[in-house]
Amino acid sequence: MPTTTTTHATTTTDAAVTGPTTMRAVTQRAYGSADVLSIGTIDRPTPTDDEVIVEVVAAGLDRGVWHVMTGLPYLIRLMGYGLRRPTNPVPGADVAGRVVAVGSAVTRFAPGDEVFGIANGSFAELATAEEAKLVAKPGNVTFEEAAVSAISGITALQALTTVGRAEAGQHVLVIGASGGVGSFAVQVAKALGATVTGVASAGKLDAVRSLGADHVIDYSTTAIDDGDRRYDLIVDTGGRNPLSRIRRALTPTGTLVIVGGEGGGRLTGGITRQLRAAALSLVVRQRLAFFVSSESLEYLEPLADHLADGSVVPAIGQRFTLDEVPAAIRAMEAGGLTGKAVIDVGR
Repeated sequence: MPTTTTTHATTTTDAAVTGPTTMRAVTQRAYGSADVLSIGTIDRPTPTDDEVIVEVVAAGLDRGVWHVMTGLPYLIRLMGYGLRRPTNPVPGADVAGRVVAVGSAVTRFAPGDEVFGIANGSFAELATAEEAKLVAKPGNVTFEEAAVSAISGITALQALTTVGRAEAGQHVLVIGASGGVGSFAVQVAKALGATVTGVASAGKLDAVRSLGADHVIDYSTTAIDDGDRRYDLIVDTGGRNPLSRIRRALTPTGTLVIVGGEGGGRLTGGITRQLRAAALSLVVRQRLAFFVSSESLEYLEPLADHLADGSVVPAIGQRFTLDEVPAAIRAMEAGGLTGKAVIDVGR
C-alpha cells in the first residue's frame, strides 16, 4: 500500500543516516589516465526520492569507465559528464549488492534485498542507483557474476534483438567476442538459436569456444571476409574493420550492428564510422546500424531471466580489489583482459 511503502522507505533512509557517515571509494577530480584515480574516504551518499542505496558487494569494469575517466572522446563531456572534470567524482556503473536504504518514492525494493544493475559510482562501499535501473539478483547467480552483467548484457541484448532482429537459424558473427559485450553477445545469440562465429585473438579463442561459439576466427591470421561463409548478422564490438570488409562478410541483405565508439579521433571517437555506416545503409540493401544502449528494465529483466536459467553465464576474467582499480583499468587499456573484470568491494 502507498502509506506502508512511504513509511517503510522513510524509516530505512533515516536509519542509514544514523550509521557511519563516511565510506571508502575510488575518486577522480580531473580527466586523465588511471593516475588521476585515488582511493580514500568520502561522505556516504543519500538517496533522492526515486533512488536506492546499495551496499556494494562487487562492481564490474566496462569500457565506459575508461571513457569517463579520460573524458575521451570529447563528445562525451557535452553529454552531461562534465566539461572540465567529471560531474560524478566516483567512477563505476555495474553494481551488485544489498539494499540498505530507499527513497520515499521507491516501491520495488526494501533493505536486505539483493540486487544488481546500474549505479551512480559503484567503485565504492555504497552507491546510489535509480530504482528503474535495478532488478533482483537471481538466487543462483553470485554477486560477482551479477556485478559484471548489467551494462554489457543489456547492450548485447539490444544489439541482437531490438537492433539486429536476430532469429533462430541465422549465422551470426561477433567481432570482439572475448570482450565484455562480445562475451555476452555470443551466449545470447546461441540462446536465440543462432549459429555463432566469434572473432578474437589467438590466445582468447579457447575462451570464446567455452562461451558456446560454433566457430572461431583469429583476427591476426584470418580476415572476416576470407572464405565462403557469409553472415546474416554481424555484431561489431571492436570497431577496427573497414566497413567495406564487413559488408563483404555480410549476406546481400544482412545486418551490421556497431556497438560502441572505439577508435577514431579524440573529438568524436568512433561516431564518424557509425554515421558513415548509417548513411551508406540508405543506399544499399544491407542494414548498417548503430545504437545508444538503453539502461532500462525493458532489458534488465530479460537479462536477469537469462542469468537465472543459465543460458547466459558471465565470463569473469580477473578479480581486483577496490585498491586495485587503477591496475584493472590499465590492464583493460593494454588489452590484457578476457571477459569482464570484477571489482570485489565487500561481503
